[in-house]
Order: sequence, then C-alpha cells, then structure tokens
Amino acid sequence: MPSITVGMAMGLLIVGNLIAVFSDALIKTLGEDTAVFQFVFFRQLTAVLILLPFCYGVSKKSFTDGLKWHALRAHIWLLGAIFMVFAINAMPLATANAIFYAAPLMMLPLALVFFKEQLTRYSISAGVLGFMGMLVIIRPTEIDWAAIAALIVALSIASNNLLIRKLPKHQTVAQTLLLTNLAGIPASLGLALWEGRKWDWTPLITAAGSSSFILIYAAICVIAYRSAESNKIASAEYSGLLGAVGVGLIWFGETPDFAMVLGTAMIILPLIWLARIEKNKAAMNPELSE
Repeated sequence: MPSITVGMAMGLLIVGNLIAVFSDALIKTLGEDTAVFQFVFFRQLTAVLILLPFCYGVSKKSFTDGLKWHALRAHIWLLGAIFMVFAINAMPLATANAIFYAAPLMMLPLALVFFKEQLTRYSISAGVLGFMGMLVIIRPTEIDWAAIAALIVALSIASNNLLIRKLPKHQTVAQTLLLTNLAGIPASLGLALWEGRKWDWTPLITAAGSSSFILIYAAICVIAYRSAESNKIASAEYSGLLGAVGVGLIWFGETPDFAMVLGTAMIILPLIWLARIEKNKAAMNPELSE
C-alpha cells in the first residue's frame, strides 16, 4: 500500500468519521423493540456480502495470514457494535458520539504501552483538550448504563484501530474487512440464537445501509493507521462530532445548546492546531511525512 503523509491520513480520518455518522443515524431509526443481537448479526452478514465481490480472485493462502489478529479484532468489534446500538438509542446522537470520541484519547496510553509510541506534548494536549470538550458536552452528573455502553464502544474503537498495526500489510483493505467480519459471524449468530427472539428480517435494509457506511469508515481507518503513527493522527477522529451535531439537528431535531457548541470547539480547534504542527514538521523534515 502506498505511503501517505500525516496530513493526508488525518484528512482521510475526517472524511471517514463524517461518513460513519450516517451509520449511527440509521441505527437510531430502529425501534426500541428491535432485537439487538439479530440486528448486529444482520450488519455483519450484509458486510460480508458487500465485501465478497471486492475479494474475488484473492489467493486462498493469504486469507489464513494473521487470522488470530482478525479474530481478536472481530470480537472486539462485535462487542462495540452491540453496545453502540444500546448507547445510540438511549441518548442524543451528538452526545453518544461525543463519548465515542474518547477513543483517540484512549489510544494514546494504549499506543504507549503496547507499541512503545513516543507521545508528543502536542498530541497529549490535543487529546486532553478534546476529552475536556467531551465532558463539557455531556455534563456528567452521574454515570448511567448508556454512558458506560458508549465508553465501551470508545474502548473497542481504540483497540481495533491500534490492532490494525498487527495485520498483514500485504492484505488488501477489502480482504482485511472481510476477514474481520467473517471471524465474528459465528459469535454474532450464536448471540442472535441465544436472544430467543422471533426472526424479523425487517431491519435487514437498515443493517445493510449501516454496514455500507461503517465499512467505508473502517477501510479509511485501515489505510490511515497503517500509514502513520496513531498518536499523530488520532485526534482527527473528533471531526465526526460536527457531523453528529448536524445530523442530529436535521434528522432528529436535536438542537445543540451552548455547552455543545463550546465543547465542540474545544474538540475541533486542537485538531486543527495539531494538523498544522504536523504539517510544519513535515515541511521542515520531509522524512517525517514518509
């Protein structure tokens, strides 16, 4: 895969996060009586069907490479997908997304511990300010189950993005996503059967739409995090919060208040600041952008 600059990786993540918001919006249209495990199974099933044509002709041998890492990511992704359905349907879209965007902050210590990445004062500052902005938005007076569910989603996103570094680099993006979804299907099917609800195929179209948007986001994450150190680009994940505010306002009538505007500014401005710092570094030393 061709290398890309830090700035380009951050730009891709911005686009990816804005697209991912529409996946969340589709989940929010589900009724409260929807069988959650069935819906998550439908998402994975439709994701596999979407990805299969893009993997036609790929060597069978390459499908076994890195299988343990694909399986680990699959089950972390499955856990996050389940709690995402709960969180999105229990709180405003922008609020849920604000908590999801604790993921970049979580990635900083995880990258330090597991990948020995050197954290810069700029990336730490951007992450801390973004986290403070998240607190301004949600104004936590108590931790309820919905907030805990959203934090589990954030942890799953952070872990999955970091584990991309463990995947074989010769595998295509489509192949990577297909293997991750295939590895998770047995568990998601088992949970759907254990749920004991009557099978209802009505949400299948919604699941397919949600899968399409989230696959674009996941593909962009694979490209971006394979190309640059996570601590340099993770703050770009916060950009999707703007999209969540806009979609929440237009689609669900969730009007942002002053705290939302202030918190969003605290999240986005450090992102712009960090991007400019990395751009200046790359201009002064071209080797850093390779």
